[in-house]
Amino acid sequence: MRFYCGGEFGLSLKPAGTCWVGSASPCLLADAAGLCPQVHAWEISDQLLQIRQDVESCYFAAQTMKMKIQTSFYELPTDSHASLRDSLLSHIQNLKDLSPVIVTQLALAIADLALQMASWKGCVQTLVEKYSNDVTSLPFLLEILTVLPEEVHSRSLRIGANRRTEIIEDLAYYSSTVISLLMTCVEKAGNDEKMLIKIFRCLGSWFNLGVLDSTFMANSKLLSLLFEVLQQDKTSSNLHEAASDCVCSALYAIENVETNLPLALQLFQGVLTLESAYHMAVAREDLDKVLNYCRVFTELCETFLDKIVCTPGQGLGDLRTLELLLICAGHPQYEVVEISFNFWYRLGEHLYKTDDAVIHSIFKAYIQRLLHALARHCQLDSDHEGVPEETDDFGEFRMRVSDLVKDLIFLVGSVECFAQLYATLKDGNPPWEVTEAVLFIMASIAKSVDQENNPTLVEVLEGVVRLPETVHTAVRYTSIELVGEMSEVVDRNPQFLDPVLGYLMKGLCDRRLASAAAKAIHNICSVCRDHMAQHFNGLLEIARSLDSFTLSPEAAVGLLKGTALVLARLPLEKIAECLSELCAVQVMALKKVLSAPRPAASNPSALNKNLTVHTNPIVENGQIHPCQKVIQEVSGSRFGEGISGFGGGGIGGLGCSPRLPGGCGVGEKHLPPALCIPTFQLLEQPNGLQNHPDTVDDLFRLAARYPRALLPRGDTPTPAGGSPCHQHRIKELTDTNWT
Repeated sequence: MRFYCGGEFGLSLKPAGTCWVGSASPCLLADAAGLCPQVHAWEISDQLLQIRQDVESCYFAAQTMKMKIQTSFYELPTDSHASLRDSLLSHIQNLKDLSPVIVTQLALAIADLALQMASWKGCVQTLVEKYSNDVTSLPFLLEILTVLPEEVHSRSLRIGANRRTEIIEDLAYYSSTVISLLMTCVEKAGNDEKMLIKIFRCLGSWFNLGVLDSTFMANSKLLSLLFEVLQQDKTSSNLHEAASDCVCSALYAIENVETNLPLALQLFQGVLTLESAYHMAVAREDLDKVLNYCRVFTELCETFLDKIVCTPGQGLGDLRTLELLLICAGHPQYEVVEISFNFWYRLGEHLYKTDDAVIHSIFKAYIQRLLHALARHCQLDSDHEGVPEETDDFGEFRMRVSDLVKDLIFLVGSVECFAQLYATLKDGNPPWEVTEAVLFIMASIAKSVDQENNPTLVEVLEGVVRLPETVHTAVRYTSIELVGEMSEVVDRNPQFLDPVLGYLMKGLCDRRLASAAAKAIHNICSVCRDHMAQHFNGLLEIARSLDSFTLSPEAAVGLLKGTALVLARLPLEKIAECLSELCAVQVMALKKVLSAPRPAASNPSALNKNLTVHTNPIVENGQIHPCQKVIQEVSGSRFGEGISGFGGGGIGGLGCSPRLPGGCGVGEKHLPPALCIPTFQLLEQPNGLQNHPDTVDDLFRLAARYPRALLPRGDTPTPAGGSPCHQHRIKELTDTNWT
């Protein structure tokens, strides 16, 4: 059958045209469809499907027809819709044996047409009546019935909410017809694996749409067939995956358990029977099946989460569901336990909101077992060299474990868990990979451990800083991270400050550990500012030697931020001198880069960021801020884009704060010219505003931080080459009543 558009879009292809279409390559046809975006693409695709020259041209034509129906259905007059439907049905029947991908594209085209063609009433009934008695037509019929529910919520279709509601009601009405068809297909399929896969995929699609009657499905033989397939050891991987997907879809569909109780009970009992099948898959080292079982177990727990929390151990709150997940957590491959993470997150969230000590105590043992399993999964390979990778798949898994542990630790008790983990290291002599994994988990919960009267924390800190340099590099790396997380312990026990700094300095000198050590030093400086004041000269020496350490840009900035925080605790008379020395290090490096005829690998913007560190010393009302002179000197030197960024950072430290009694009257009124003049000189260059957008943003940010009194209109220059838009924004900023 040939599709005819009719009306003003009618196009008749002559025999010569037909020959051209038949001999054209898909690339040429794509160009033709692009040049003729309306009726020509419909006609050419239809002709190609009739000719059936080869798989490539038919696939192109089927895909083009699908795309046209999805995006350009409005091009066709209404009286051509029936012709298009009949043509597509004819094509899919004629091409059913050519290629599965072509059948899928045509099935999508038919489904999208049915959803948009309001005059096609009862499309499911029509298709079933037409093709169900022909065994050779069943595969493509199932394909259409599979994609039809999936396309209902497709964003590619231009249909409104009312039409979607009408479609869903229509599909719900004929859902029993589909289930009866699937039962017939099961009887005809026998041991045909491909047909069973299609049946399960189709059933899962209708479950996902949420239109199947739960009572009817609870008594359906299809449900028992699913679990029979999953229980059989000889089931192929593809069929096993299809059955698992279908069960997961069914479990997702009954998330409102009370309204779907008959089906919920059948699924609950059915999944619990799969434990022995899981153990068989583990014994046969069939990872694909193991992952499928874990997905099913996890979906079971997700579905009955409310029951598990509200009525633990009773009815559908049976805690055998958690046992299944913990069995999966014992599998040696970390990918298996990772599947269940979302459930454990949700469980922790629900229990936290419940805030019932009795309920929490029921789940404590389960969470303890989970944490021990996670600690085992975080172990590196015994032949691993160097530090743990944080950007590969395993590194990302460990980060997810760290987040999960932090969310669940309240159920176990951080103090108790920390002590138990430490006991595994103290009482035995575990391999280095076990030690590293335990330290990693301890670092995750260190901040949540109660600091009051906790000798374990002090003992751990003392033991870590005494680790010899001969231990595995990964152990040293993770122990440094642990020390950084225990900065509050150091603050409460200042006698450990010198040993801790000595330990971190050794790490800073090792290129493999330098960035981790820098981050830990930053944490120590942030928490132990008063105690670190005596070590400021040492921090200044580190800043002067920054280039000699192998640090990431973030770690370098962190070190300088920590130094600036400690700087604020020095006596006021020393702050200006020390800040000047700290800034001079970066200014000299920046000048060196910019004065070179060809800038080297050093990044001026990265060096400039190092200048934007904040310091906020305690200044009494009426005193001159000790940083004023330094910022004027640095800002007055012209060393490229971002100068106002330093000013912005500096003003962040000079501005009002709760620790500054009486407001901001600290004599900064001479700062604006020092910052604005060199900045506007930069912006007045040809295309200055376009070439330095970051400077413009920083300037506005700086202006926003000043009170109006410090930005008198007469003293604020404007760039001569500034656009009206920028001049307007500057005027707007200076005219604003900043309070």
